[in-house]
Amino acid sequence: MFFERPDAGESAILVHIDFPEGAEREDPQEFFELVRSAGGNPVALIKGTRSRPDAKTFVGKGKLEEIREAVQTHGADLVLFNHALTPSQERNVERAIECRVLDRTGLILDIFAQRARTHEGKLQVELAQLQHQATRLVRGWTHLERQGGGIGLRGPGETQLETDRRLLGDRVSLLERRLRKVEGQREQGRRARKRSSIQTVSLVGYTNAGKSTLFNALTKAAVYAADQLFATLDPTMRRVQVQGMGEVVLADTVGFIRHLPHKLVNAFKATLQETQEADLLLHVVDTHDNERAANMQQVEVVLAEIDALEKPILQVFNKIDLMPGVEPRIDRDENGLPWRVWVSAKDNLGFDLLLQAISERLANSLFVDEIQIAPHEGQLRALLYAQNAVLNERIDDEGRMMLEVRIELADFKKILHKASVPESRFLEVNLEHWEEPAEADSDEEI
Repeated sequence: MFFERPDAGESAILVHIDFPEGAEREDPQEFFELVRSAGGNPVALIKGTRSRPDAKTFVGKGKLEEIREAVQTHGADLVLFNHALTPSQERNVERAIECRVLDRTGLILDIFAQRARTHEGKLQVELAQLQHQATRLVRGWTHLERQGGGIGLRGPGETQLETDRRLLGDRVSLLERRLRKVEGQREQGRRARKRSSIQTVSLVGYTNAGKSTLFNALTKAAVYAADQLFATLDPTMRRVQVQGMGEVVLADTVGFIRHLPHKLVNAFKATLQETQEADLLLHVVDTHDNERAANMQQVEVVLAEIDALEKPILQVFNKIDLMPGVEPRIDRDENGLPWRVWVSAKDNLGFDLLLQAISERLANSLFVDEIQIAPHEGQLRALLYAQNAVLNERIDDEGRMMLEVRIELADFKKILHKASVPESRFLEVNLEHWEEPAEADSDEEI
């Protein structure tokens, strides 16, 4: 309604500027894949080098002229920048080259708009697009900057730009209210799983790392998976059997990318909440990617943004089918806990090792045992039943209550504290969430 989306198949001029190593660095090959995923048709790539972006047009005058000539030569419909442009930079470049301009953020938003299938996904994408477009409305109304005049139109009133901003603001408020409702519904689902002590494992990773292929292979689901960026947008959850743990909920989430727009992080708060609340994160990595280390770092940046970096993480090095001589295996830390598993989701290699590693990691944060309750500890028994943590109850030969309990370790400790029962009664070792050892290097020799 308030925003434009390029039609698939548009011929586009791609612009990539190399800056010194640092925050501004982008990958031209990834840029090409983004354009391909959006359905664009790249007809030319213009590259350049600068020490810093130009304040007015991002590129210099000479490069701007080169872009204009390329647009005329190829009859391009669109110029795509592999960088985030300010609204004024975008507007100034459009005026200079007389062609529509879209920056990296706008391109990613367009891909998300094409991928959204569920009601929630569409709400999230529209909200992000509207927030992005809010600062760019002025370029579409330069011919209507003055207030209307004429018979019946004189007097105080709004400019067309002001009207659009007001309507856009109203729509944003409506979308935010609807998403808050969705977030509440998701929270109810999480509380229900928590009450039933069903643990959640969330797949995270750089886009196109193979998360959906792995998800489908583990759960026998039919989530759309393709060799393209952001093939998965809408989150999907399925139950999978893990030996020793019973049913576990596996969540497939949207892939991360370098310089993921903050608008998307905010808009997808309800979806990313599944990652925040997960008991274990599976960080899926494309082992064959030359940018593997940088991509892993970017995933950690996004996890830090959503306060999920402190969650227990199990690395899953995927696509070993592309690595001759590499076999499925589990890498363990100095305490014997798995911290990395080598698999091929495409060829179903290493899944038994992966499920074993998941079971070991989840068991480290779960209390499963048969405990003895004394007659005067009725409060403890009641609290365990309130959490749906009691799987079975029996009376032994001496008349003592024996409860088979399955509950998250953190919740069990809280219940013991509330019932004034010392942890030493049931917990011999103070188990904490596992953290990756300092010597673990994501660039380990293969």
